[in-house]
Amino acid sequence: MGALITVTLGDPARGHLAMLTFSALVAGSFSLGALAAPLIDPLALSALRFLLAGVIVGAAAFATTGITRSATRAPWRYLVLGALLAAYFVLMFEGLKTAEPVATAAVFTLTPAMAAGFGWLTLRQRLTARMGAALAIGAVGALWVIFRADPQRLLALQIGRGEVIYFAGCVAHALYAPLVRKYNRGEPAVVFTFGMMIAGWVILTLTGIPSILSTDWLALPAIVWITLLYTAIFASAATFVLLQYATLRLPAAKVMAYTYLVPSWVILWEIALGGRAPPALILGGVALSILALLLLLKDEG
Repeated sequence: MGALITVTLGDPARGHLAMLTFSALVAGSFSLGALAAPLIDPLALSALRFLLAGVIVGAAAFATTGITRSATRAPWRYLVLGALLAAYFVLMFEGLKTAEPVATAAVFTLTPAMAAGFGWLTLRQRLTARMGAALAIGAVGALWVIFRADPQRLLALQIGRGEVIYFAGCVAHALYAPLVRKYNRGEPAVVFTFGMMIAGWVILTLTGIPSILSTDWLALPAIVWITLLYTAIFASAATFVLLQYATLRLPAAKVMAYTYLVPSWVILWEIALGGRAPPALILGGVALSILALLLLLKDEG
């Protein structure tokens, strides 16, 4: 019989693995979200998304760690974090109504640098020279992938209303990462996520009542329901837990650096959904993204 090999990962390595999975799941929301965004109001979609995801995460919390009394203290923490993520998702879908997917993906790559700045402001997390180089290399690699190794695509980028709206959402997303670490008081990731999602759902429901009531839910196309289920289960419940888990083990800049992998994952999503495979030259950008991550991994000491 062959020997059983057990690999034990430390906290930083587990954080990186969580963010690798996070980036793959987030990419799917871009591909599907672009198809559903014009068909439903973002507030209505996000409210139901948070509700479904909250039910899933809540069930997981009650089945595992349970909700302790200490987790209910200082509920304002959940309101702040829930508002930030609610704002991100609403603005994402609102931006996708008018912005080209390439342009929104380019805006998304600004998130790690903003997270590094917020990490310093809120936690005084310092950006080392190696981490700074990794963020720069990762940004170049991501843009190489996003614009399909075509400089003309980059030069032709025009910042429109949709891009501006989505940029505001990315600011909220970047601020969320360090605040999770700042506000967490030892609660398990699944419990902390549940509190944040309930708060986000309340905020979205109160602000989106007119949109929710005016939506003809039974007449929505199938792609909207597919997007809703995917974003609620995989791009909300799962990614929120993964993000919370990682932010408790990694600096904010490292956590958000994994957004550089999203464009590469999007390419795989496009192929899976029947799109054309990108040219081989695109792999150069993927290699740069991998190099950036290796630099981040090496910086653990």
